[in-house]
Amino acid sequence: MSGSVPNLGCLGSRYTEPGHIAIIDLFDPDNPREVDYPSYNGACDAVARGLAARGLGPGDKVGVYCSNRLEFLEVFFGSMRAGVIPVMMGILQPAETIAWIIDNSDVKLVYCESDLRPNLPADMPVVVIDGDGEDGLSRFKDFGPFEPFAPEHDSIAFHAYTSGSTGRPKAAQLSHRAHSWVAKTISEDRDFCTADRMMVAAPLYHKHAMNSIKCVLHGGSAVVLLRKFDARRYVEAVNRYKTTVVAGVPTIFALILQQRDLLQGRDYSFVRLATLGGAPASDELIDQVADLFPKAAINLVFGITETSAALFGRHPEGNPRPRHSIGYPIAGNEFRLVGGDTADFGTLHVRGPGMMNGYVKNPGEMARRFDADGWFDTGDILRRDAEGWYFFVGRSDDMFTSSGHNIYPAEVELVIERLEDVDQAVVVPAPDEIKHTVPYAFVVKRPGAELSEHDIQQHVLKHAPPYQYPRKVIFLSQVPMTNVGKIDRRNLEAEARRLRSEQVEQQKAKA
Repeated sequence: MSGSVPNLGCLGSRYTEPGHIAIIDLFDPDNPREVDYPSYNGACDAVARGLAARGLGPGDKVGVYCSNRLEFLEVFFGSMRAGVIPVMMGILQPAETIAWIIDNSDVKLVYCESDLRPNLPADMPVVVIDGDGEDGLSRFKDFGPFEPFAPEHDSIAFHAYTSGSTGRPKAAQLSHRAHSWVAKTISEDRDFCTADRMMVAAPLYHKHAMNSIKCVLHGGSAVVLLRKFDARRYVEAVNRYKTTVVAGVPTIFALILQQRDLLQGRDYSFVRLATLGGAPASDELIDQVADLFPKAAINLVFGITETSAALFGRHPEGNPRPRHSIGYPIAGNEFRLVGGDTADFGTLHVRGPGMMNGYVKNPGEMARRFDADGWFDTGDILRRDAEGWYFFVGRSDDMFTSSGHNIYPAEVELVIERLEDVDQAVVVPAPDEIKHTVPYAFVVKRPGAELSEHDIQQHVLKHAPPYQYPRKVIFLSQVPMTNVGKIDRRNLEAEARRLRSEQVEQQKAKA
């Protein structure tokens, strides 16, 4: 079966016309770098040749430890062309975790930015991607033709680390076969083409951004790449480069919509697709995104590292997607909903062509998440309507109980966010001696809005079951986010526990 599987690192190599832009790198926004496909592919081959000159080849692992920039893509995809397995390392992880990842994945060499080098073990061989010295990437590259590695059926393409239940991240082993299929499937499902320009601001070491890059390279599109998310720079780049595809978690879109001075009076009819993923989006937010981008399809997307993002898409007969649906099953995948009251509600279990090969050195997690027949437990609660469309309800990890009632935070958040004066809401559990836990809500009001805790509580009581109403409402200027742009629920849960403890102490003092 040798050679029958595409090399994932060669995505984009079929585009050879000089001047056909692949990457617009805004690492330094005042000095953007525009790179065409021939130059990008030449750099990827130069990385592959450099690895071969170092004696590294198929099956060896290298770390990629840098922020969003052109060089990340060159070393990530160039390594795969040589059959070398890139290991994505989060730049905000502490040095102890980075050292653990290096040991866990048997990394032999790390590509890193100079500022991050002190976080690496002292004896770790390094290529400094922004350096010109003997250990710099510019000298590591060896330009010239390169015959790419021909993967076998289960050849590993890269390692992606995802959060672990025991505090340690776990590494998903993702194959050339699976993610070549993923790239083709989601790129074609979303109609990526050579005329597209896509904004990417989420970290490249996270699946959301890397799946976007795969869509771009498969479709011969261009990516406009920000070093990190900044709402004002994001809007400025959309305006400047007329990006046709915008993407992010709902929080990112909420922050973009707050940049009213940059958005006012502009015509965004050039945007054809807006994808929102990572968390549910309220009716109000969807309406605002649709108003801002009047010609854009609004897609709620769903995917996890272990099973890919190529699970749900458009209807095969073109039927319109219901509001809040994450899509219709993509052919080739198998789904079942487990543990619910009906077959149309429960925890999603998946089998499909985008599945990972397994976790690195983690048999316990493999046994917990996979059954004997190869079904993977995603931990996500979904429901299915009569036509077969799927809807995200919440993470089983986020669900909590109050007086025996299951509360899915996303459902309560959507109710609160239907209030016109609410920009964003996050609901978390707070401990309670009688009910076990009760809902607390953290809310971001619209600028100038006059909204009280009582207003929100009465709204929820009117539109949801009484056990869902928040016993306390805390107003924030913005919600905390993780380094991959998702809501930091654990931070807010800790704050809810602190506030509840403080309230109990005050009650005791009064007694």
